[in-house]
Amino acid sequence: MIRPAPADPDVAARLGRLAGAPVREIRRVGGQHQWGHYQVRLADGRLAFAKVAGRDLGGVFEAEARGLRWLADAAAVPVPEVLGWDASALAVSWVRGEAADAVAAARFGGDLAHLHLAGSASFGAPWPGFIASLPLGNAAADSWPGWYARERLLPYVRRAFDAGAFDAADVRLLETVAGAAAELAGPDEPPSRIHGDCWSGNLIWSGGRGWLVDPAAHGGHRESDLAMLALFGAPFLDRIVAGYQEVAPLAAGWRARVPLHQLHPLLVHVCLFGAGYRDAALTAARAALAPGG
Repeated sequence: MIRPAPADPDVAARLGRLAGAPVREIRRVGGQHQWGHYQVRLADGRLAFAKVAGRDLGGVFEAEARGLRWLADAAAVPVPEVLGWDASALAVSWVRGEAADAVAAARFGGDLAHLHLAGSASFGAPWPGFIASLPLGNAAADSWPGWYARERLLPYVRRAFDAGAFDAADVRLLETVAGAAAELAGPDEPPSRIHGDCWSGNLIWSGGRGWLVDPAAHGGHRESDLAMLALFGAPFLDRIVAGYQEVAPLAAGWRARVPLHQLHPLLVHVCLFGAGYRDAALTAARAALAPGG
């Protein structure tokens, strides 16, 4: 048996309780934010991935688990099975990764379109949200632009300003974008069932398909997921977009709106990692306001 790290002597027992089977092998495979990552083999043969924190995280893992199950209900993009969670740990089925290829990327684009078409009762979600370790406002709304400004932009502008990452002029620029969201957002769209943190690191290629992990799932704007894939360079992005467009063509001008949708994840990065992301966030804000995008 591969034993857990000495700092985590009870990890195996905790995960066995969550997954409903004793742990046979466990191996630490990394970590981020406030938790460690583990590969776990259960006594019944299942292979699992687990996140384990040393304290109650106040709903972080519940939000992820509920989001995964909500995405799975759409039967569109494959996601890991949720095996169990509590206030400080989450266990899901292991997804064995492989190299991306153009065929899988095109299929993923179509799958993502079907996920978005599954829709949501409103913008937001019926559970308190998180993105990484940060709270994510999920209050329900029927219109996206005001909701996006209120729940996805302004809270992170204020948090970053309070942390010293933005100055007063930066805040004025970002508040201008938030105030103009209705004019910048393009045609009205119904709430889509979106992943909400859809960067390439949360996309695993396996079995000829793209799997989504680590969601900040909610009812949102479908262009947000696509903009996030572009932000940090998803492989074969052109094939993903082409596959998407075959199923659910995007509204005219969507490329010009990419900076608007990228502004939220960039603000999150400023809050999490500091002023190193300041220039990228401000560049996106200016691009969002520029005529024609």
